[in-house]
Amino acid sequence: MSKFHHTLNRAGLAALAVVVGLSASGFAKAEDMPTVKMMVGGISKQIYLPYTLAQSLGLYKKYGVNVELLDEVEGGVGAEDAVVSGQVEFAGAWYVHAIDFQTHGKRVIGVVQMSSSPGERIMCVKGSGIKSAADWKGKTIGVTDLGSGTDDLVRYLASRSNLTTKDFSRLGVGAGATLIAAMKFGKVDCAITTQPTVNAVIKLGLGESVVDLATGDGVQKALGGYLPTAGLLARGEWVDKNKETTQKVVNALVETMHWINTHSAADIADKLPKDFVSNKLSTREEYINALATDKSQFLPDGMMPEGGPKTVLDELTFAGKVKGKVDLPATYTNEFVVVANKTLGLAK
Repeated sequence: MSKFHHTLNRAGLAALAVVVGLSASGFAKAEDMPTVKMMVGGISKQIYLPYTLAQSLGLYKKYGVNVELLDEVEGGVGAEDAVVSGQVEFAGAWYVHAIDFQTHGKRVIGVVQMSSSPGERIMCVKGSGIKSAADWKGKTIGVTDLGSGTDDLVRYLASRSNLTTKDFSRLGVGAGATLIAAMKFGKVDCAITTQPTVNAVIKLGLGESVVDLATGDGVQKALGGYLPTAGLLARGEWVDKNKETTQKVVNALVETMHWINTHSAADIADKLPKDFVSNKLSTREEYINALATDKSQFLPDGMMPEGGPKTVLDELTFAGKVKGKVDLPATYTNEFVVVANKTLGLAK
């Protein structure tokens, strides 16, 4: 469980009322609300549900900010690239991008951490005999794309079983229907994917989960530590100039994380768009069951998990994507999350 590293004095708490911008009724006045754009890297993916849930619960407006949610379009500009170029103020994307951008001289920081794990599972074809990454020798593993984050994960996972890329093959299979087809027609022995594709693979009887990278406990067992993924990224310079607006957005998301922690998977599904929870890959019941299984991936307080950034850096270094020194503390801040938890009366 993450720990708070900062304290607020009484004067700071008094000033917080101004930062939060709440009216006497508990909601900010419409004319006082700034508007920001937030692009999410796959808005219907279960791992990214907090951004939409906060909107559905009315929490952005509660804390005095209008948030325009945008979905990353396949083949278009990625959420992380949109934020670094200034097209949007915030990106719902993986924390790893903050490290990557730093190595390219760009200051992007994580201001809320949603997940301690990537929400992925390694699904292996039934009858393959594969029980762990140690059994991948001579096998083909499906990844989203060669060179992608899932490819890095697969290679890093294999290395922990003393396998190199000479011992097994990787094939880009995407997700959803294309991944399912690859498993069905014997193109791959296993594939890495998230919900709702995991559900679809199980429902069709094609495969089963062999490696759990979808829960906090699972990722610690597989990788030796938390692997923070889904979070909220922003340009450091923008945050410096817009701290009040940043705080409003963080307040909304931290309250959302507490709401997730204290409500059932069915309660959460009730607040999400219907096509998120019931579609061609998953029924509502299957979505709820999967969320109940993987709900522990979501951090209840929005804090960066202790040791998590180093695990991400270790993976990137192994993948050859980081050379030279990285200033990890400069890639994220708990400053706004600490204030948000104080606001909710949940500081430790």
